[in-house]
Amino acid sequence: MKGIGIQLVDNIDQGNLLDIKINPIRDQGGKIISGLVIGNTLEQNKALILIGSQGDFKYRPDLGVCFEDVLLGADLLEYRHKITEHFAKDGLKITELDLYRTDNIKIIANYES
Repeated sequence: MKGIGIQLVDNIDQGNLLDIKINPIRDQGGKIISGLVIGNTLEQNKALILIGSQGDFKYRPDLGVCFEDVLLGADLLEYRHKITEHFAKDGLKITELDLYRTDNIKIIANYES
């Protein structure tokens, strides 16, 4: 399933943002038996596509919106198209995209079944 995978540290977790989320679980002898946190990756995948630049993803070098560049330009229509295109490359279908001002952005998307 595409929306399940290794979790990354987000803004509500302890640690450095976007590091791999680790929660060590030990057996009775103190030996670590598991540690990587697995869960829903939909929101982190959307964020990574938005902040990533083309060439950042080894197996999809054509993927990445490089959203930080939107602050340098004024053409939000170009970024609405770019977001739609790059989300589709990853199998995400956008049901709502509100990007008419940079201070109020809403993107609702899910993986297609």
